[in-house]
Amino acid sequence: MAETLAPVLMVQGTASSAGKSTLVAGLCRLFARRGLRVAPFKAQNMSNNAAVCPAGGEIGRAQFAQAEAAGVEPTVDMNPVLLKPQGGASQVIVRGQVRGVQSARDYFGPQRADLWPVVVESLDRLRAEFELVIAEGAGSPAEINLRARDIVNMRVALHASAEVLLVGDIDRGGAFASLLGTWAWLSAAERAVVRGFVLNKFRGDAALLAPAPALLEERTGVPVLGVVPFLSDLRLPEEDVASLRERIDPDSFVEIAVVRLPHLANFDEFGALATEPGVHLRYVSRPVELRAPDLVILPGTKATIPDLLWLTERGMAERIRWLAMHGTPVLGVCGGYQMLGTAVHDPDGLESDDRSAPGLNLLPVETELAPQKRLARTRGRILGHGVGVWRYVAGLLTEGYEIHAGRSRALTEHSPFLEVEAGPEGSASANAPVVGTHLHGLLEHPQPRRSLLRALAATRGFTWHPLAVSAPDPFDTLADVLETALRLDALRVSSLASVVRR
Repeated sequence: MAETLAPVLMVQGTASSAGKSTLVAGLCRLFARRGLRVAPFKAQNMSNNAAVCPAGGEIGRAQFAQAEAAGVEPTVDMNPVLLKPQGGASQVIVRGQVRGVQSARDYFGPQRADLWPVVVESLDRLRAEFELVIAEGAGSPAEINLRARDIVNMRVALHASAEVLLVGDIDRGGAFASLLGTWAWLSAAERAVVRGFVLNKFRGDAALLAPAPALLEERTGVPVLGVVPFLSDLRLPEEDVASLRERIDPDSFVEIAVVRLPHLANFDEFGALATEPGVHLRYVSRPVELRAPDLVILPGTKATIPDLLWLTERGMAERIRWLAMHGTPVLGVCGGYQMLGTAVHDPDGLESDDRSAPGLNLLPVETELAPQKRLARTRGRILGHGVGVWRYVAGLLTEGYEIHAGRSRALTEHSPFLEVEAGPEGSASANAPVVGTHLHGLLEHPQPRRSLLRALAATRGFTWHPLAVSAPDPFDTLADVLETALRLDALRVSSLASVVRR
């Protein structure tokens, strides 16, 4: 049976944020354009940016995007283990479903062994269904304190006899030493699967790197297969809060403030706003930073009550209430929606030791966290119940996903914000421009996003227009760069496309 399984090309890095996820997405698109059925894979991911697969279950947002780049339907096999940081511990998601909450000590304990068969089963299932699997490592394969418990780097590569590309971030500096040091810590069997080094995020003339690539190959026997230039503004989904950057358009006239909660989750859904002309998207964590934006967004969170208490202690809650009551539109998404209600309760201590907290009291709903998480992709339309700018998006169709443990109920007669397949959803204030929904992805879709931006601009006396020409597909842009930058013909998997064509 092993002979029938698809080959695996694996991207590992010398450290976190070396660009592994981006390179895997680009390679997925590149090989898909060559006519191959390609699947991404990451055995274990740690991120609070998750997405719900069409068949159910949640996976890391990066693997969801990589599947999109490959042109295939995302499945839980593409990310069988997902860790979602939650205070001093992590929620453990196995094949799309919550298994429990564990501290790092518990997670790396003896029971960890039962996850390796899950990883193998998912990887082998993908290899049986697709013609090529492009796998992603995590952190570094040379973390000697974690090697014995690593189920995402070299253990995967050795199981699949993968061809490994080892990536170093040259923008940080020290890339050649990092590549050499990582390689030096590998065992002989692990070194044997490393087929090439890649220098990522390079600014300048690659010819100026000489003689370092040749010296690295002389020392290790492993060639440098490419130098990938620094690519800005690809606008691919972010996974790490540390990667958030304020994007300033010098000609902006619509200002949007997203509250940067301590346990911020699924913030990638607001990236599309920053791609629009004239929009200044800011992430704020202090009342003084809020100033007077055109829109305030309370995003999702992995710890609703602790973040709600943080809002209150910092004075952010009071400032948001003041803005809302003086006409500033406010949108709450998932945990942010729950915070806009009268109270949030966690009687079982699912997210923290805090059992209850008063909300911002801007919507007539109360939320109780429940053990069973709701995971669903859904479609619907925006109702016309909102005040102010929200009336400009009334009737528009939208779609997205729900990924929450909270159950919100109306305390009085109220107006829902959306009508989705399961019925009325969310809430719209009757006396302030405040709305909330559990549905992620509302503003990822052009029509509601652009209608809202037009309305926000109109309140300032401006007329907003989208770009006349659509931006190029970022996955195609990335694949074009990798096609030129990498010597893929040095890899066995490069011959697959010609076999498929025959």
